[in-house]
Amino acid sequence: MAFASPAIGLAGTRDMVRQKGMQGVIKAAIFDVDGTLVDSVDQHAKSWEEAFRDFGHVIPFADVRSQIGKGGDQLMPVFLTPAELDATGDALDKQRSSIMKERYLATIKAFPDVRALFQRLRDDGVQVVLASSAKSDELKIYKRLADIDDLVDAETSSDDAEKSKPHPDIFEAALARLPGIDPSEAVVVGDTPYDAEAAAKVGLATIGILTGGFPESALRRAGCIEIFADPADLLKHYHRSPFARGKSSPAA
Repeated sequence: MAFASPAIGLAGTRDMVRQKGMQGVIKAAIFDVDGTLVDSVDQHAKSWEEAFRDFGHVIPFADVRSQIGKGGDQLMPVFLTPAELDATGDALDKQRSSIMKERYLATIKAFPDVRALFQRLRDDGVQVVLASSAKSDELKIYKRLADIDDLVDAETSSDDAEKSKPHPDIFEAALARLPGIDPSEAVVVGDTPYDAEAAAKVGLATIGILTGGFPESALRRAGCIEIFADPADLLKHYHRSPFARGKSSPAA
């Protein structure tokens, strides 16, 4: 499977992906999970903020929230020096995970119409893949919350990626679970610029969802080919989305 060449540069790659994402039949939908399918961004940000504080680092909530969408391997270096990472990075990440599970996991809910959207995609012959930076145990909980376990064809978690978004590892792993499907035949759905940047590096177009709190302009700059308010809005306007293009008629 041929991925985009680094020599082209990210901006050039994004332009190529925009063009590819606007034409042809889409055979697979690759979904981010946190902030896209489940309303969890604030909970993750609070968990990180409190974990940093426990280790002596007072970081404003808004600053942490702006980095949600990255895994811990990419988020922590934004706020910690290399020496601090070496000394406490692993312990801080474990503390964040504990805080999330003990204080906030029970407050997370799925966005409306996620199951209906997945069912529509499946009825239309589109494979559904989850590509999340979440831990595998957290991903199981999110699938249950959204009631989509029986509608997912494949999934990847942080266990499948050496580096998290905006590195492309998680989407490389997702594509590997889609044998016979070219990147031009798949579209990512995500809520952060990091989703779009990572996807573009392997030739994938991205539909942006505004549920993560990033402005539409930021998602457009990162390369999103279309923007919807939330999964319910994507379902409502499915007929004008890339998933409906090239189909003889929309599914009933």
